[in-house]
Amino acid sequence: MTSVLIVDDQPLMRSALAMSLSGEPDIEIVGEAADGIEAVELATLLRPDVAIMDIRMPRLDGIDATRQLTSLDSGPVRVLVMTTFDLDEYVVEALHAGASGFVVKDITAADLVHAVRVVAAGDALLAPTVTRRLLDRYLRHLPRADADVQPGSLGNLTAREQDVLLLVTRGLSNIAIGRELHMAESSVKTHVSHLLAKLGKQDRVHLVIYAYETGLVPSVPSVPDHLRP
Repeated sequence: MTSVLIVDDQPLMRSALAMSLSGEPDIEIVGEAADGIEAVELATLLRPDVAIMDIRMPRLDGIDATRQLTSLDSGPVRVLVMTTFDLDEYVVEALHAGASGFVVKDITAADLVHAVRVVAAGDALLAPTVTRRLLDRYLRHLPRADADVQPGSLGNLTAREQDVLLLVTRGLSNIAIGRELHMAESSVKTHVSHLLAKLGKQDRVHLVIYAYETGLVPSVPSVPDHLRP
């Protein structure tokens, strides 16, 4: 059973989200919060598996709340961020703060259920290829966590692990990575697990962010919106 905390300052949105999820046999709504402060308090008390987090809220916004939820002493909470726009600049900040993905607020009930299940399972909902587009556009504006970024730590990875990491940044699934590297899917899963453990990351999205921050994957020049495909 996946326990879920819903965090949004709009009561109608909280009700809609709860209604979309409450009928699922493997999902339980354990609480609702109207702002980030209440979210941290409830998460500390209830210890949900997943928090569905709005970004713009009074008192404590979703970015700071995400940072606190993903580093709770009682155990990190996986955060699924909700935003009005799919290229909201705050999305990357939320990912940088520890969120495991994001969805837009006009998401269908079926897709929301899928998103919660994916995040609860320890995967990242946001495809790394989408992350790349977001990072190319916004990462240069974010504060650099230099203390946490150690390019030399790439030297701790085996050559095969670096190969896998590069393919993860391209958005390839484990099956596709296996085809590229002529490996069994189970071996790819093992390498991804080793990458997460060695680099101290929680999911594939944050492996991609790490690859950008260390320069393993160079950020391509930004393309003006009117020239984007």
